[in-house]
Amino acid sequence: MQIASSLQRACRVATALTCLTCLSGAAWSQVPEATGPLEQLEPVLLIGNYRNAVGSSDAASQGSVTAKLLQSRPILRPAEVLEFVPGVIITQHSGDGKANQYFLRGFNLDHGTDFATFVAGMPVNMPTHAHGHGYSDLNWLIPELVNRIDYKKGPYSAEEGDFASAGAARIGLFDKLTRGVLTATLGENGYRRGLLAKSVEMAGGQLLYAVEAARNDGPWENPEDFRRYNGVLRYSLADATSRTAVTAMAYSADWNATDQVPLRAVQSGLIGRFGAIDATDGGDTARYSLSIEHERNLADGGFKLNAYAIRSRLNLFSNFSYFLDNAIDLDPDARDGDQFEQAERRQVYGLNSSRSWAGQVLGRESTTTLGLQLRHDRLAPVGLYASVARQRVATTLESRVRQTSWGLYAENSLQWTPWLRSVAGLRADHFDFDVNSSITANSGKKSADIASPKLSLIVGPWAKTEYFLNYGQGFHSNDARGSTVRVDRDGMPATPVDPLVRSKGGELGLRSEIIPGLQSSLALWQLRLASELVFVGDAGETAPSRASRRRGIEWNNHYIATPWLLLDADISWSRARFTEDDPAGAHVPGAIERVASLGLTVSDLGRWSGHFQLRYMGPRALLEDNSQRSDATTLAYARLGYKLGRDTTLTLDVFNLFNRSASDIDYFYASRLKGEPAEGVEDRHFHPVEPRSFRVTLSTGF
Repeated sequence: MQIASSLQRACRVATALTCLTCLSGAAWSQVPEATGPLEQLEPVLLIGNYRNAVGSSDAASQGSVTAKLLQSRPILRPAEVLEFVPGVIITQHSGDGKANQYFLRGFNLDHGTDFATFVAGMPVNMPTHAHGHGYSDLNWLIPELVNRIDYKKGPYSAEEGDFASAGAARIGLFDKLTRGVLTATLGENGYRRGLLAKSVEMAGGQLLYAVEAARNDGPWENPEDFRRYNGVLRYSLADATSRTAVTAMAYSADWNATDQVPLRAVQSGLIGRFGAIDATDGGDTARYSLSIEHERNLADGGFKLNAYAIRSRLNLFSNFSYFLDNAIDLDPDARDGDQFEQAERRQVYGLNSSRSWAGQVLGRESTTTLGLQLRHDRLAPVGLYASVARQRVATTLESRVRQTSWGLYAENSLQWTPWLRSVAGLRADHFDFDVNSSITANSGKKSADIASPKLSLIVGPWAKTEYFLNYGQGFHSNDARGSTVRVDRDGMPATPVDPLVRSKGGELGLRSEIIPGLQSSLALWQLRLASELVFVGDAGETAPSRASRRRGIEWNNHYIATPWLLLDADISWSRARFTEDDPAGAHVPGAIERVASLGLTVSDLGRWSGHFQLRYMGPRALLEDNSQRSDATTLAYARLGYKLGRDTTLTLDVFNLFNRSASDIDYFYASRLKGEPAEGVEDRHFHPVEPRSFRVTLSTGF
């Protein structure tokens, strides 16, 4: 068992807090009498899935998820661990080796823009990416190694910088497993997965190793032939005052992709619902990293240091418009089809450090934190190429990019009265872009700075209920190549984009435990962006657009009905509109409006355990004028587990339990099939959810 120091800091409203986390993921926390709160809360023993108790956070939309819940739910893809963050939806519009599609707070986040994700302190979002700025590929994550997820929404925390306007999630890994894990999974459509993970004592510390291999063909008429190989080595040392972990990771994958397809092709019988127009789409990727995490408790506060080095590559072949720009039935000299390759080779180096001081200011309890964050991305090269059947035939654009950023932040938490606490922060960020483009006119250098103030007020608790007022400014960066652009691909004049785009957000919220066993939170929020990043369907990339405003309501509930039954209900509504007039319309394409997630978890009911999850993703506008809208998508997952022995479990997972025919994603744009007019046809393009499928897992501890 180890001291969960991060939870101690979150609960700094109390004078003393003991939080011990067992390696199976259950959490025990006992809160004695506090100096701050107006009302004394009775000590409570919590053995559960969330650490969202009254007094544990600075906003109603902030919280933590424990490994206990992470291990109870079935997940179709590794990135679905982020669906444990209330309001987040994860889908896919291509092959399983490509980054997923993310939705939160009225955003179609595409592959990660405006939602910052970290694993073991390492950033997942990749700026100036070949496929999309902020690209967040989590396919290299091994869910069984995830210890906890700490999440925040809105730009209210000084610690969070680029990409964190909608929110941020920090995924922590286990330092030690209580027992080795050996699992084998078989499923429909050629799904196979094996995992071996174990911790051993070594040189006074713990060495955790994990090896994973998986393959999947999926339901697609063109088999996906997805192959994933993964390895983790993690060495950690810990004592009463400090903890250090060094982690090495290696991952590679390749796949065939069935991208979104035009509705008319399915309705006409040209292809089946799970068919493809271009069966040569797909890709391959790899990621290697080395990181170190260090934390130390000091007499007057604490110190944190995180450093990392990442090397990655991607070759992605896509065709979203089919024969719109290139087709031999229109021009015998043209290449046949619009397939393109997006490729990059990347190195990332970074350092994060913070120092906190606990003491008194004007006789009031106070904690002050100063932090420094450095990051350097080196892309050599990042490019867009014309391709036919995955063979590169021409270079459209190729660049070598150096992008360096640093961020400084300061944050102070001050207990003004027994019922009032403030958290004030200020963040300053600086970016340097250096672009060497194959289009000479687009080469150049650019620098930019931005400052982001933050303020939160926490009031209470009264009647086991506390109240929050949050305000903050944040930002997202834009693609470095866009900041130096002068001409477009056709040689016509182009206007550079702003390197950094400001966001402003506010939130009113409350969190209550007035009903025994129920943790409930309610948040009313608003967020403004100076420039929206939207997905361009026929180009397969994100592009800056007009200023926008989002507002919404979130209601999250976690209820321990009995010691063996947990009920979850998370509901959110949002509205997204452009704030600058344009004849095209005011709706933000793809902006999700309603999300609901209902869960039922049964654990330790004799030899049996189980989970049922219902996920609803509401309709959304596909065009600015709202003339085209997607349908809603409702999916159910289920898990049934049975203990064959003390350390051996047999689990059955069912995905899309009710076999719904729905879409993971919908777009509306022009494409062309052979024989259609040269200008193409405006149509809905969709990627279907996978039909009902079963997976059986045998897991044993050793």
